[in-house]
Amino acid sequence: MAEKPKVTIYTDGACQGNPGPGGWAAILRSGQHERNLSGGERDTTNNRMELQAALEALRALTETCQVTLYTDSEYVKKGITEWLPNWKRRNWRRKGGKLANVDLWMKLDAEISRHEIRWRWVRGHAGNVMNERVDKLARQVIPD
Repeated sequence: MAEKPKVTIYTDGACQGNPGPGGWAAILRSGQHERNLSGGERDTTNNRMELQAALEALRALTETCQVTLYTDSEYVKKGITEWLPNWKRRNWRRKGGKLANVDLWMKLDAEISRHEIRWRWVRGHAGNVMNERVDKLARQVIPD
C-alpha cells in the first residue's frame, strides 16, 4: 500500500470587528507545491473565519493525506483535540447548552475523518513566517 501524501497546512482567520466583515486563508504545501486559498464574508466572527480556514483547506485535499495543520487559534485546536468528543456525545451541545458554530464544527468533523491530522498551535503575530503570510492573505480578502 502506498504511503499517503504529506501535506503541511497553515490557516488563519481575521475579522474587522467581532462580529463584522472577515476573511480566512490557508496555505497548503506538499513537496515543492504550494497552494493558497482564501475567502471572505461580510458578517461573521473571528472564530467562524478560523474554522472556515481549516475546513476549506481540508476540503481542498482530493485524497486521504497525512496532514500537519498549523493554526494560531486555540479555539480551533482545543475544539478538535479536546472538546469535540464530548460535543458529539452530547449531540453537538456544550455542557452549558448550545454550541456556537455547530454547523462548521460538524462539517470540520466530517473532513478530519478523511485524513491523519496532527494539529499544531502556533502563536499568532510572533514572527512565524508562514503564520504571518497566511494572516496577510486572510486580511486581504476581508470585504469592504
